[in-house]
Amino acid sequence: MENLHDPRPHFVLVPLVAQGHMIPLLDLARLLAERGARVSFITTPVNADRIRNIIDRVMEESRLPIQFVELPIPSAEAGLPDGCENFDLLPSEDYVAAMFAAPKLLRGPLELYLQAQKPGPTCMIADFCNPWTMEVASKLGIPRVIFHGPSCFYLLSAYNIALHKIYEHITDEFEPFLVPDLPHQVEINLAQAFGWALRPESQKFNNEMLEAASTADGIVINSFDDLEPWFIESYKKAKGKNVWTIGPLCLYNKDFGNKAMRGNKASIDEDVVMKWLDSMEPGSVIYVGFGSLARARPLQLIEIGCGLEASNRPFVWVIKEVEMSPEVEKWMSEGFEERTSSRGLIIRGWAPQMVILSHSAIGGFLTHCGWNSALEAIAAGVPLITWPQFADQFLNEKLLVDVLGIGVPVGVKVPVTHLSEDSDPVMVRRDDIVNAVSRLMDGEEGEQRKMKVMELQQKAAKAMEEGGSTYENMANLIRYCREHGSKGI
Repeated sequence: MENLHDPRPHFVLVPLVAQGHMIPLLDLARLLAERGARVSFITTPVNADRIRNIIDRVMEESRLPIQFVELPIPSAEAGLPDGCENFDLLPSEDYVAAMFAAPKLLRGPLELYLQAQKPGPTCMIADFCNPWTMEVASKLGIPRVIFHGPSCFYLLSAYNIALHKIYEHITDEFEPFLVPDLPHQVEINLAQAFGWALRPESQKFNNEMLEAASTADGIVINSFDDLEPWFIESYKKAKGKNVWTIGPLCLYNKDFGNKAMRGNKASIDEDVVMKWLDSMEPGSVIYVGFGSLARARPLQLIEIGCGLEASNRPFVWVIKEVEMSPEVEKWMSEGFEERTSSRGLIIRGWAPQMVILSHSAIGGFLTHCGWNSALEAIAAGVPLITWPQFADQFLNEKLLVDVLGIGVPVGVKVPVTHLSEDSDPVMVRRDDIVNAVSRLMDGEEGEQRKMKVMELQQKAAKAMEEGGSTYENMANLIRYCREHGSKGI
């Protein structure tokens, strides 16, 4: 029987249907539940199946008060292939706009679910890319907080570029300019900063997101105060809203099991990975992983492999199943795997990334600069080689390399999405990889980077502890929502 007078605040979390957006909100759901809140986590059947191991762990072991609400996206009505409920399942770039618009169709079912909750929800935390949630929260009379996945450095840079209307003064999207009103000289171009968002078909959706953000009651960011303090304070002033920095959310996953399950079902036994890493020298291994969306074409994959081989370093290399073309398999079987068998571990599919990064053998991380991956590296004290692809990743690279001094750029300049078909098949050459690995791992500069990232690692851990900035910000967020939340629908 429902407790109609349940005193606990009830948070409704609505992530975007993309792994990089779902993962931190899953962590937030568990953090809120551990701090005494009820949580409804809104997802779809396909996405719920991917995180079934996490759902089972929450329901059976930790018994946290989290309800996973599966609302199906009507694929045909949305103009999507059947079962296409996540951005990494899109067959081509033609479906990107439809994928952003499709979650709007969840509005009716979500309203019905929330209206049936007794007592009603206290607050909604919705991904910035789900502007349709504005209407749901407004109709039900509950506060709505925006969740931003990228760094605050990115958010402030994007805000300043829009504020100064840089796009009105630049005719070529590849023309470099300095981001206004920052304490560092940050050079970027519009293609790197905004990419797909510049296209005419995305303008309507961009406007919807900005309108929904302007009416939000506050903003939640997966960052921590000691990581980017100037940018956080400046962003708070610019937005004039409550801004709660509650990261790095990945540090919620303290035990081996939670780390291993984070994100998706791993394609390799974690114990096999651990045993392999245990056999390597501390700080000697390069980990190569490009998140859930970035995809390399066959010639680029081969070039990466040749660069790793030529670096003469031990490596763990994650290759998605969708990337394993017959051409790549043939190249691997014709000598690469044999030649590198004593120092190379190749994971085909999804890797337990947090488990790997947390191991003492890892000395560097070749990454696409997705913010989740960047925070996981910082939380593990691992310096980075940066290879941005699209969205916020080029500006994240500027933060990691130019501001924080914990990264080495591989040298890529042109954005490319996982669905791009007209891009250069080889963006980065093997020599670029060899040089970046050497710069990251060797010499005095390498030592300085390692020291800087380990200092940030300590600050990240401290932020999450009781009395730390993130711990206090979580308390303030819950308190705000209690005071301003719905008293029942």
